[in-house]
Amino acid sequence: DGVTEVLAHRSDNLRDKFIEIPCSEDYDSHKRFAGCTPRKCGRGVTDAVITREEAERIRRIAERGLSLGGSDGGASILDLHSGALSLGKHFVNLYRYFGDKIQDVFTEEDFALYRDVRQRIQQRIAQVFGISSSAMYLTKPTFFSRMNSTGAKTTHDEYWHPHVDKVTYGSFDYTSLLYLSDYSEDFGGGRFVFMDADSNKTVEPRAGRVSFFTSGSENLHRVEKVQWGTRFAITISFTCDPEHGIEDPLLT
Repeated sequence: DGVTEVLAHRSDNLRDKFIEIPCSEDYDSHKRFAGCTPRKCGRGVTDAVITREEAERIRRIAERGLSLGGSDGGASILDLHSGALSLGKHFVNLYRYFGDKIQDVFTEEDFALYRDVRQRIQQRIAQVFGISSSAMYLTKPTFFSRMNSTGAKTTHDEYWHPHVDKVTYGSFDYTSLLYLSDYSEDFGGGRFVFMDADSNKTVEPRAGRVSFFTSGSENLHRVEKVQWGTRFAITISFTCDPEHGIEDPLLT
């Protein structure tokens, strides 16, 4: 793996850490949106946008939703927007599958907190990259993930492969991750790794920590395999293209 540097230790309490890196050419093959498409690229970490208490409340939303299903392999997904939920080796639509019972699982407060957190992350990204928050749109997939050390049963469980978000999902321009559990306390392994030519840069998850970055090849990354325990996070992604925008999820 070569040299590994830690960008953010779990024990750090970071107000704002940002590293600017040259943009890749990935954005040139997509339509550009003035005032939004990345011209300044890089990656940031902050522990000052979401409190640990809010992260715990959001983790409970994820736990309640994922308790309805769960993958047979090590990685389970819950997408409140599309309703996608891992169930065994497949996915079901949470809203169709469980119908009105969903009202017993989630509350309006859950969805209000989710919206509020999403907005604060969006504002922070806009501020750091010098773009207008209103020029960014939430895009899909935006989802909760629960990872443990169970072996993969399908390719969906293989979360550890290096990838570029803009290549995997063309609509992504800015990616963020909100961590909902603590590295080395709740789980081992499972660090987030930026794979640069000269070294790897890791982010150690901590409840309430937000890691965000431009989605092009300048930020090739992977997640280490979880060795023990359970790692919870939510991936929240943004596009500059209004045609790829999605609305916040609604309970009704």
